[in-house]
Amino acid sequence: MSGVGAAAPGLARLLGSLEPRRRRQVFTHSSWAPRREASYERLEFLGDSVLDLIVSEELMRRFPSVDEGELSWMRQSVVARESCAAAAAAAGLPEAFAEAAPAPRRAAAAELSGRPSVRAALAEATIGAAWLDLGAEATRAAVLEAFAPALDDAVPGVRDPKTTLQELAARDRREVAYELVGAEGPPQDRRFTSRVLVGGRPMGEGSGPSKQASEQRAAARALAALSEGAPC
Repeated sequence: MSGVGAAAPGLARLLGSLEPRRRRQVFTHSSWAPRREASYERLEFLGDSVLDLIVSEELMRRFPSVDEGELSWMRQSVVARESCAAAAAAAGLPEAFAEAAPAPRRAAAAELSGRPSVRAALAEATIGAAWLDLGAEATRAAVLEAFAPALDDAVPGVRDPKTTLQELAARDRREVAYELVGAEGPPQDRRFTSRVLVGGRPMGEGSGPSKQASEQRAAARALAALSEGAPC
């Protein structure tokens, strides 16, 4: 990744411009860091706040008449773990993380790199590192590029499928529950399948690269079934 230049997209461009010391920290997991504070966790902490700030400002710019409550829902959808993990994958951060691990830890790092939580942490750590090394302007431009798909999907009045299904079921005092049906594939490319039950009745199944993503897709299937008149 050290050869990534200015033409690289999104987070990859930020990573390629970091100081070597900072880039090493981005890829240092707490399980092999010499000290906890030497891992990527502090950078992740900063990056989480920076991401919130950049997305909040962009949503306010795009939607000048939308109120605070709606903006909060929209921001939540943009900065969700799945969006962060997708941005990390697009930049090649999981592969770089595994390659950068100490030799005795590479197998464990390869497994960790498949977890959505770790991918999201790498994205936020890169953003935090860039804020410190490159400043606000460069970080903002790359973040807006990396999160463009999620930002474009953020529409006032539109909730994610799980939230929409929960609100719909609550009107009829029905409980919504999710169960994991299966998980398959290697750690770095895991696929999860979940089923959603509304009022105890199975209403849909969905698959995705994380448990959360599979639940969202199951909820979307349930909403589609309900819109076609299926009882819940």
